[in-house]
Amino acid sequence: MKAFFFYILFTFGVTQVFAQEQFIEPPARLLTKFHFHQLSGGIILVWAQLNDIPDTLNFILDTGSGGISLDSATCEEFHIPHSPSGRTINGIAGIREVDFSKNNILKLPGLIVKKLDFYINDYGILSSVYGEKIDGIIGYSFFSRYIIKVDYDSLYIAVYSPGTIRYPGDGYLLRPLFTTLPIQPLRIKDSRTIFENFYFDTGAGLCFLMSKEFASDSDVILKRRVPVPIQAEGLGGKKRMMITVIKEVKIGPYRFRRVPTHILDDQYNATSYPYIGGLIGNDILRRFNLTINYLKKEIYLQPNGHYNEGFDYSYTGMSLYDIEGKIVIDDVIKGSPADNAGFKKDDIVLGVGNNFSNNITQYKNVLQSEGEKFKVVILRGKTPMIMNFKVGRIF
Repeated sequence: MKAFFFYILFTFGVTQVFAQEQFIEPPARLLTKFHFHQLSGGIILVWAQLNDIPDTLNFILDTGSGGISLDSATCEEFHIPHSPSGRTINGIAGIREVDFSKNNILKLPGLIVKKLDFYINDYGILSSVYGEKIDGIIGYSFFSRYIIKVDYDSLYIAVYSPGTIRYPGDGYLLRPLFTTLPIQPLRIKDSRTIFENFYFDTGAGLCFLMSKEFASDSDVILKRRVPVPIQAEGLGGKKRMMITVIKEVKIGPYRFRRVPTHILDDQYNATSYPYIGGLIGNDILRRFNLTINYLKKEIYLQPNGHYNEGFDYSYTGMSLYDIEGKIVIDDVIKGSPADNAGFKKDDIVLGVGNNFSNNITQYKNVLQSEGEKFKVVILRGKTPMIMNFKVGRIF
């Protein structure tokens, strides 16, 4: 669409007329709208089909991914061809070479996305963490083509064509830096106040993470507050981290106080320090309805019904995984509440409190109650046992 504007200037009594031609971008059009499922930590799970495979697959929608990917087990199950790419990917637990599957079609509800090159990775650990089969991760290759609205109140995603779009009036427009990932300047405050860039990462099921190197060099964490160890999972597998609380994280005009913060000994520099301090994750970002506009390098934050929800300060010192339908305890940290209660690696959890659902998400939700006491029924070998357990706090 073209528009013509005429500017009339009066100079020394002479009328001069100039014509200026401008191209006006058409309005963005709604292409489709579909439901999503929310996993623990606010992680967004969407359903889609791939190529001519009739089964519906599970994908995580992740602004922290620089492409689009498939699980290696999914490729094997459905005989999806792939070949070595000569490229590597960098995650919190390692660097690995990846294969590529080229020129695929992704079919979301009401939308077909063509010419997608998927890299192949092993997401078995994520499937165990969430108790849902994770078939892949949707990142930059999708976000770079459309405008995406994520509504955490209604659990709906709306996809728009490129074009002009009007943002609501009750939020704030971020203008992040962009590589293939959005990088947002944040103000953080603990022992002192500093400003630094952090990845804007909807695929991270936590509040906030900083690299150990950044935390040390910036001297931002109060010395008297001692972090506690936990096990976390991400690209590359399991990784021991520390967790603490910092006084404040500010994104745009929005302040979050007493924020649970992971400290990563980033051996493989997945956080790109010293250029980036870490990431802000979806346990903060889910408190906003988001308009993600990579095409304009804009992200709009609109506080939603979850904005004032409290953070999770619980600490158990053990990790739960769904392994072949059994909820299994892994990595019991010495001196933690789980260790003091007598739990051991490979114990099978049959029930937590009055919950015998065998659902890992429900068990984790019950255990997010710091200071609460529960009876936990486990199976150790062939022997059922009842354990008395009190949930601790991370500070």
